[in-house]
Amino acid sequence: MKKKNNKLVKIFAGLLAICIIGAASGYFWINSWGAAYNEKDTTTKVVEIPTGSSPGDIGTILEKEGIIANGTKFKYFSKIKGFDSKFLAGNYSVSPSMTMEEICNIIASGKISSSTFTIPEGYNIKQIGKALEDNGYVTQKEFLDAATNETFEYDFLKDAVAGENHLEGYLYPDTYEIPSGANAKDIIKIFLDNFQLKFKKEFYAKAEKKGKTINEIMTIASIIEREARKENERKTISSVIYNRLEAGMPLQMCSTIQYLLGSQKEMLSYDDLAIESPYNTYKNQGLPPGPIGAPGIKSIEAALNPEKTNYLYFVVSPKLDGSHNFSSDYEKFEKDKEAYNKAYEEQYNK
Repeated sequence: MKKKNNKLVKIFAGLLAICIIGAASGYFWINSWGAAYNEKDTTTKVVEIPTGSSPGDIGTILEKEGIIANGTKFKYFSKIKGFDSKFLAGNYSVSPSMTMEEICNIIASGKISSSTFTIPEGYNIKQIGKALEDNGYVTQKEFLDAATNETFEYDFLKDAVAGENHLEGYLYPDTYEIPSGANAKDIIKIFLDNFQLKFKKEFYAKAEKKGKTINEIMTIASIIEREARKENERKTISSVIYNRLEAGMPLQMCSTIQYLLGSQKEMLSYDDLAIESPYNTYKNQGLPPGPIGAPGIKSIEAALNPEKTNYLYFVVSPKLDGSHNFSSDYEKFEKDKEAYNKAYEEQYNK
């Protein structure tokens, strides 16, 4: 009886040893699959994982992009490791030097690859497009084509101008996280979503109370943004705009001429002031058709809350520090302008 029991124990022990050896072999076998494709190649590549991709689909994508050696092995590795139901769509930065487990963790994290992009306050849509091109996102042409031809459904755009300037002023100046691989329409939507967030509900009510459309408020704000150099002057400049509109005077804002020229000039010529355009506020009364750039929140608030003044004119101060001298009568304005011209000549034309 003892011999029989000993025999059974030996058989059981043998089977157990086989199982342990098999499991260990399987463990090392699976982990050998998960080794990095090329440990020395640390170059990162952004790969797109579409919505609904299976582990097999992802393996095929990674193999095609040269990130792993075998897509089928990735499929089984991810399932055995419990990743198969955790993968999330998006654009991810991965490298051939990463192990399969590292790649799985990245794709399961949902932390998509992105980079930061900043729109400075006052930038117009062409400048934004050029900056996007310079930073390798999309070309300026792709961006401007999308801005002109794609449809964007937002309440604040209902009375915006049509055509190529439709989105001018509404691409909110801020620092953004742009997902790798985003196309022009995707990027524009990110900017517009942020504007929708920043343009508070109370702003709509204030605009209505002032008898202004959102487009008119944004146009005023964009002029303030381009004219103001000192924070404490925004609401004062806003008051000049409102006062001149109420008096039926042309705004005569240099910033609108600079917008037409497409580049900044230190001194405008009489020919510049004679350009035929609805944006020329020297030749036309009232506001231009739409914004001339992207105003920040301070300029938007100034457009909604102008200071109460009787000022009709302003000119750069002879201190040449970015501040302005304001006046309510033309004679004082002429004297202020003469003082500025003299200071400018002395400073720059020695």
